[in-house]
Amino acid sequence: MSVTATYTVTGMTCGHCVSSVKEELSEVAGVTGVDVVLETGAVTVTSSRELAQDEVEAAVKEAGYALA
Repeated sequence: MSVTATYTVTGMTCGHCVSSVKEELSEVAGVTGVDVVLETGAVTVTSSRELAQDEVEAAVKEAGYALA
């Protein structure tokens, strides 16, 4: 089973920001893919299981950003 969810991350301004968010989200158990659109802040996460909102929020916060 593959689950896809899209979130909006605030505060990203450059490619390094995108890399940080991707790296932290990729470390969440079950995540199989992360796609980030810098211009809109849209972050699409594909995973093998349903992710809890707090898991995603914690990873984004670890990267230094916040969910909208």
